[in-house]
Amino acid sequence: MATIFDYLEWRGDVPFSADPFQEVDNLVLAELVYTDFSGIVPSDGTEITLQDAFDTYFRTHSREELLADKSFYSKCPLLMDEMVKGGRFGEMKLSRYIDEIDVRREAQISAVTFRLSDGTAYVAFRGTDGSLVGWKEDFNFSFLSETKGQSRAIQYLNRIGAKLDCPLRVGGHSKGGNLAVYASAFCEPAVREKILTVYSNDGPGFKQETTDSDEYMQLLPKIVSIIPDTSIIGLLLSSKSTHRVVKSSASGILQHDGLTWQVHRNRFVEAPLSPAGELIHKTMGAWLEQMDDETRQSFTDTVFFPIEATGMDTFSEISDQKWKSVEAMLDAVKQIPKEKQKEVFRLLGQLGQIGTQAAAAYLSDLVKGKESEEPPQDEQTV
Repeated sequence: MATIFDYLEWRGDVPFSADPFQEVDNLVLAELVYTDFSGIVPSDGTEITLQDAFDTYFRTHSREELLADKSFYSKCPLLMDEMVKGGRFGEMKLSRYIDEIDVRREAQISAVTFRLSDGTAYVAFRGTDGSLVGWKEDFNFSFLSETKGQSRAIQYLNRIGAKLDCPLRVGGHSKGGNLAVYASAFCEPAVREKILTVYSNDGPGFKQETTDSDEYMQLLPKIVSIIPDTSIIGLLLSSKSTHRVVKSSASGILQHDGLTWQVHRNRFVEAPLSPAGELIHKTMGAWLEQMDDETRQSFTDTVFFPIEATGMDTFSEISDQKWKSVEAMLDAVKQIPKEKQKEVFRLLGQLGQIGTQAAAAYLSDLVKGKESEEPPQDEQTV
């Protein structure tokens, strides 16, 4: 099954003049931004070539190290192996790298600007990394009108748009897709006019007040939302987008990994939303609708309190020090007021109940559908 790695090997030598930028190219760049370009790509307007970024990165990182890492984004730097060889991305320039974590404001944002040989630039926002702050900000999307990360994304895009006199594409994977859409909707009008397309690759949606806004509705025709056939993250909250569903070689939540999305020639392999995807979408949507913003915030703070009590910054640290982490979390749970604990269990119970009801309704519809497809029996043979 072909992925974007195969795409780069097969078609990386095809210039944009022969085959214009399309959705698979978008995913390549939305995944490449997961690379840690700290100390490599300048934060100002100074540009470096992809070849320079490649050479510098692999002086201090080995392929064995990347392949041994089990995180889903650890393989993304390996995309550069084929990118530097071909005429499609070989002349690409990188600039304006940022990588910021604000624990106090619960914000995580990282971005790179890629200037392409077709005379356009792709502004890429990174998705959630392994930091606790990054994951908590994802939960905050459900009850905050604007997170600090979203605000920072607007500032970044405004700065890029003011400096670059060329058409822009904006995109990202996971939370990066959310930041790309939000920044594009609420950036300066002069910057928004430069935007050709905004790509959200399995990115979560927004509160309804955001998608109902005039700014969002004006941007909507430019939004391309791509999700795997059993999407979980990309169907959370509201987006109003018509999702393009693609086939993945993984299952369940692992389909969120864009490196598993299937490619044929220069296009994604399309697929219908799977029954599991439909079920998850209906379940999570109904569950969130039952909670007001205050309840969502209370649930998030209560769930993350014992995790943050470990004193660690990333989930990988927690995994590496399991026993210490578990001990710290158990001690923290004891400090949570009983009413808060009951609230969390009540909400989780609601989720289970809604899921059971949605599954029963789905099975009932499935049975009815099969019955309606059966040809009528001849009465003489009954």
